[in-house]
Amino acid sequence: MSALAQSLAQPVVQSVDWLAIAPPTLTAVVALAVLVADLFVPDARKAALGWVSVAGLAASALLLLPLLDGDRSTFCLTGATHACSYTADRFTLVIQFLVLGGALLAALLSVTALKDAGRRVPEGEFWFLLLSSAAGAALLPASRDLATLIVALEVASLPAFALVGIRHGDRRSSEAALKFFLSSVTATAVSLMGISFVYASTGTLYLTQVADRIQHVDGQLHTLAQTGVVLTLVGFAFKTAAVPFHFWVPDTYVGAPLPIAAYLSVVGKAVGFSGLILVTVVAFPSYADVWGPALAVLAALTMTVGNVAALRQQATRAYSAVRLLAWSSVGQAGYLLVPIAAAGYTKDAQKAIGSTVAYALMYAAVNLGAFAVAALVGRTKSLNRITDYRGLYASNPLTALLLAFFLLCLAGLPPGIIGLFAKVTVFSAAVDAGLGWLAVVMAVNVVIALFYYLQWTALLFRAPEGEPGRHHVPAPLTAALALTGVLGVVLSGAPQLVLRFAATGLFG
Repeated sequence: MSALAQSLAQPVVQSVDWLAIAPPTLTAVVALAVLVADLFVPDARKAALGWVSVAGLAASALLLLPLLDGDRSTFCLTGATHACSYTADRFTLVIQFLVLGGALLAALLSVTALKDAGRRVPEGEFWFLLLSSAAGAALLPASRDLATLIVALEVASLPAFALVGIRHGDRRSSEAALKFFLSSVTATAVSLMGISFVYASTGTLYLTQVADRIQHVDGQLHTLAQTGVVLTLVGFAFKTAAVPFHFWVPDTYVGAPLPIAAYLSVVGKAVGFSGLILVTVVAFPSYADVWGPALAVLAALTMTVGNVAALRQQATRAYSAVRLLAWSSVGQAGYLLVPIAAAGYTKDAQKAIGSTVAYALMYAAVNLGAFAVAALVGRTKSLNRITDYRGLYASNPLTALLLAFFLLCLAGLPPGIIGLFAKVTVFSAAVDAGLGWLAVVMAVNVVIALFYYLQWTALLFRAPEGEPGRHHVPAPLTAALALTGVLGVVLSGAPQLVLRFAATGLFG
């Protein structure tokens, strides 16, 4: 009896590794500090909250550096079975860098956007919601059990609903937030149903234990386990904006403040895709014959629908520039799905996943840059039509050259070398996995995308209609443009900085 009491008295969870959890923790602490400070800071000094938020995100990103020396895990079970809820391996650190870097650039765009909006947007609440969402997004890639994964997903998503609809008295913003909310709640409900089925059939939530036990489920529970796997994947397909779960994207991007649209296009995708990678490659590798073909079909549908819809955008339509970027992001999501689908067909799943990560890093840098230029033009052209960019080179040569560079990177054309190499890496992942038909579909879609990217690029250098308007570039916007521009140029000059992830294992 005493031996049983001693075994029960032993701690179930190890001590917390505070350094491992420091990046998302610091982001959450800064979010709470900003919320409290908002109660005491006078309206005339609310702008300081933005710079505190920017500094907090920068500090959180710097805390990734001490973690580069090796994999670290915490919140682990003790005893014969070793399973952890939080792991800071290479995959985690790369996605956390993408998330925190993307949130930092979105914050820089927001400093100017909030100043222009006057009092239509409550600053304290805005910064608290943005930092809270970033904290959840940074937690998600480190999650190694299904409960933590869902909690992180919701912490990243719930503040985003409020951010989309945060502009007071804006009907488009409210409608966009409602559509985004309904689609995301549906995704969460489906995911939770799937996870509950997986837990019922395996008796565990830890991803590594799920991977082991789901292969040996009792015959009576086999159908339950299969249904759980399918529902979990469907839930994450919503989060990645894969077709046919993409319907919320265009209206949400148009209705949201432009920095939030930029944030969702990069950080929102990072959240969805990192979660999808964890449940497929880590938790359900034995079901690769199910999720591999399903994701391949989703990838083909997503890139095709996204690029065809972007091609059909009318240049004179209100908000057509933002809508084109929205549909383009759907098409890019299709490319990101290709290597994950390929992981279901190859023995070297980590290499395939590395191609998705490499592409996501390229996409994040240049897409945020394109949104930064859209935010600049939108300061004087509130309808943000594609035709509003005509003759931009005559008024802002450097800004026009940067946007042209970003668009060429997204298209995969020189001098956007990093975009070209990233697409080749994704294409190679499909070919190596024997998915020749998917590689052909991707090649066709790349050609379709060339048309609308080059059409927009050419418009920048045409003669302006009337006197070219000058665009004053505030310091925060200048910083965002400079950071994304330098990052895009450096990666195009040294693509191996990103592409090496496509050749090495990311999971510890």
